[in-house]
Amino acid sequence: MHSTLPQDSVQLAEIQHANESALLELPNVVGVGIGTKISDKKGDTGQPCITALVSAKLPSELLSESDLVPKVVGSKKTATDVVEVGDLFAGDRDDDFMGDMPVLDYATREELSREEPAAEAHEHPTIQMGTPTSLTRRVRPAEGGHSVGHYRITAGTLGTCCYDLNPFPGTPSKYYILSNNHVLANSNMANIGDPILQPGRVDGGTYPRDMIARLSRYVPIRFWAGNSRPLNYVDAAVAEGNLQDLDREIFWCGYIKKLYTAPNVGDIVQKCGRTTGFTTGRVTTINATVDVNYGSGRVARFARQIVTTPMSAGGDSGSVVLHRNEEAVGLLFAGSSSATIINNILYVQSLLRVRVHEL
Repeated sequence: MHSTLPQDSVQLAEIQHANESALLELPNVVGVGIGTKISDKKGDTGQPCITALVSAKLPSELLSESDLVPKVVGSKKTATDVVEVGDLFAGDRDDDFMGDMPVLDYATREELSREEPAAEAHEHPTIQMGTPTSLTRRVRPAEGGHSVGHYRITAGTLGTCCYDLNPFPGTPSKYYILSNNHVLANSNMANIGDPILQPGRVDGGTYPRDMIARLSRYVPIRFWAGNSRPLNYVDAAVAEGNLQDLDREIFWCGYIKKLYTAPNVGDIVQKCGRTTGFTTGRVTTINATVDVNYGSGRVARFARQIVTTPMSAGGDSGSVVLHRNEEAVGLLFAGSSSATIINNILYVQSLLRVRVHEL
C-alpha cells in the first residue's frame, strides 16, 4: 500500500489534524498543511512546522489576538508559520491572460443546454497563434501537455493517457485521456458521453472535426453548502478515445515511470501545460487542506493536497506533475500567482479506477 506522507511527517500530520479546523476558521486562512518555517532573515530554516496558508498576510497589529495564528499548537508546542498564497482558484485567476474572455479552463457561465453540439460547416485554421510557450495546436496522437476541453468550456490541459485499473497481465478494453473534472466534465455540469475537443474550443477546436474523446467518468466535486464543508480529494475525470489518437508520453517530460506518492517539502517537480508549457517548481507544503474557488460563489475544500511554488497559469489545469525522475506526483488543478495546488496521484488513480503507468 502506498503512503501519501513521508514517514517523518506522520506525527506532524496528527498534530495538523487536531488543530486544522480551528485554524481554517481564522480570517484569511485558506489552507493548512505541513511545511518548513520561513524566516524573514534566514529564509527557509528547514524546521518542520504547521503552515497556515493565507490569502493576505496582515500585520499582527491589525488583527485581534483571537484572530491571530498561534505561534505554536498542540501539547508538544509545534511551531506554526504563516505563508501568503492569495486566493486559490481552479481556472479563473488573477493571471488569466484571456482578460474579459470566459475563464480559460472553467465553464462558461451561461445556462447550458444538454444537446449534442451541431457540426460546424466551415473549417478553422489548424495553426494557432499564441505565446511561445503555449501548446494550443491540434495533435494526433495527442500527448500530455496540450490543449483539451469539454466542448462547453474554453480550454485546459490533457494530463496524460491511461487505461482501466485491471490486474496484469491483460489487454485493456478502453483507453482514456486524463484531466480535471472542471476541464473534461465542466465542473459536474456535463453528461457522460459529451464530446471532448483537442485542442479546446478557445484554441480553435470545433465539433466534430476535433473531437478526440467522449466523457467517460469523473469524481464529482462537492461544494460548500451552508455550514457544510465536505472534503474532496481530487478534481479529476477521464474521457474515452481511440488508442490510435492517444499517446501516453507527456510533451517535454517523457513517460511516467512509476508513482511518487509521498513527496517531501523541498522536492523539485516539473510539468508541461497548455498555457505556460514546461515549468518546474518546489514543493512547499504537503498534506494540505485548502479552500478553492470555482467562480459564481462556489467553493470546495480539498484535503491531502500538495502545494508548490508558482508553476502554472489559467489553462494549465489538468497537467500531470512529475518528479525529476519522471515519477508521477499528481494532477495540477488550482492555484494563484503565488502557489500551485496538486491532487496526489494515488487518489487520482484510485478514485477514477485507472492506471497511468505499467506497474
